[in-house]
Amino acid sequence: MHMAMVMIAGALLLVVFVMFGWLWGASSAAMALAARCFIPAWALVAAVNMWVGVTHAGYSVREELPILLLVFGVPALVAGLLAWRLSHG
Repeated sequence: MHMAMVMIAGALLLVVFVMFGWLWGASSAAMALAARCFIPAWALVAAVNMWVGVTHAGYSVREELPILLLVFGVPALVAGLLAWRLSHG
């Protein structure tokens, strides 16, 4: 359940990034740039989530690594597809 909530939070954060891109440039190119900027920011958030799981929840890195890949990968894939669509549409 926690994993799904973190991925939903990632999707909401992506929406915030894209909205700021729209506010700053009001163009699809600015929104695409914002979606691309989301990816490293989300990587940091996902890594912190993994660190919390390892240090405070007692999971091993080996147990948390697949969770990290899903938690980071799904929103990052959506951001990449959105950036591609906005820059080519």
